[in-house]
Amino acid sequence: MHNHDNEPSATRIGWAFFLNLGFTIIEFIGGWLTNSTAIMADAVHDLGDSLSIGLAWILSKIADKQANETYSYGYQRFSLLGALVNGAVLIGGSVWVLSEAIPRLSNPEMPHTEGMILLALFGVAVNGFAAYKLSHGKSLNERILNWHLLEDVLGWVAVLLIALVLTFIELPILDPLLSIGFTLFILFNVARSVIDTVKVFLQATPDQTIQQNIINDLVSLENVKRVHHVHLWSLDGNNHVLTAHLELDLPLGNLTQKEVKQEISAILQRYHLSHTTIELELPDEVCRDGNFTQNSVSNGP
Repeated sequence: MHNHDNEPSATRIGWAFFLNLGFTIIEFIGGWLTNSTAIMADAVHDLGDSLSIGLAWILSKIADKQANETYSYGYQRFSLLGALVNGAVLIGGSVWVLSEAIPRLSNPEMPHTEGMILLALFGVAVNGFAAYKLSHGKSLNERILNWHLLEDVLGWVAVLLIALVLTFIELPILDPLLSIGFTLFILFNVARSVIDTVKVFLQATPDQTIQQNIINDLVSLENVKRVHHVHLWSLDGNNHVLTAHLELDLPLGNLTQKEVKQEISAILQRYHLSHTTIELELPDEVCRDGNFTQNSVSNGP
């Protein structure tokens, strides 16, 4: 049943990938022929989107691949590598577009507006169709990619409006201004995404509020004296991993210990964690991971 659900998702993402990649090639050629830096800026943006969609397509095919001895947590973390590659391509392309567009502000050149209009109409149609295909999907990959494509549609609407204005008013500076605006917007959003991705790579806590709530819930258990060595990190920004040590207030029999574990399981289930490792420590047992200061919370005074 799960594989049946995954096939339509991969097919929809595949459609979006080939449409986007094919149109990106047309964009670069069209931007050169029409002498439009705005179109070249959008071509760089679409190239980044094509890479994102392509990687998402590959990931959608291997998402259910089982963990093995080499990748004991599975393959979700590969998506972070894809995000960094996409970010590097988009940042490099954006710097190149700015190096082309900024000098044109002092000496703007009139683009071929007829070609811009045709490409803009084509861009709205292609990206709109790709967004429509992905709008039927329910996976996280599809929802995120659909926002990218909708953003592209709005970008091409802006190119179309500028081209129509230039058809009637000779104001060539609008073309480099639009490309610089596009590029700065892309750089701002890409920089935020890259920073978030690097944080996940460095195993930063994905959500400190969630971590504190987990600690509070665990330390409130009847037989738990202290919670320490709590580590919450993320495989890919969506699938989180938790490890923690729980010091008991007294030795427990097998039945009581089983009940405590069931209570812990019920608490953690609310947080939809992908992997959890909880160690129960006896009273005054020396923690083999050393002294604990951070994330150490006691139950009661």
